[in-house]
Amino acid sequence: MSGDNRLLGFARAMRREPTEAERRLWLLLRDRRFSGFKFRRQVPIGPYIADFVCYDVKLIIEADGSQHAESTRDLARDAELVRRGFRLLRLWNNDVLARPAQVADLVWATLHEEGQQ
Repeated sequence: MSGDNRLLGFARAMRREPTEAERRLWLLLRDRRFSGFKFRRQVPIGPYIADFVCYDVKLIIEADGSQHAESTRDLARDAELVRRGFRLLRLWNNDVLARPAQVADLVWATLHEEGQQ
């Protein structure tokens, strides 16, 4: 199996078994609920899988647990995704679960940042 096919298979498996925070965030983002912005979930981009992607504004949203707090691997990943033209919004899982209204407000504001439409 090639690397691309393996990555696609892994992304499919991640869509079938999301974390609780990813599941709740997807309920918030799906069906163009933010002024028609379309999100896709568990999307392979280069050698990485992004949790949620809106190609219209080149925005990636990541739902992260504490293991990502000071990850040097995430720094390299983020740098590559930015190099590819994406902006990143990292949300902590506990915020997604405990403060969904504030998370929705932050996503809305990020989608509508000046110069992004």
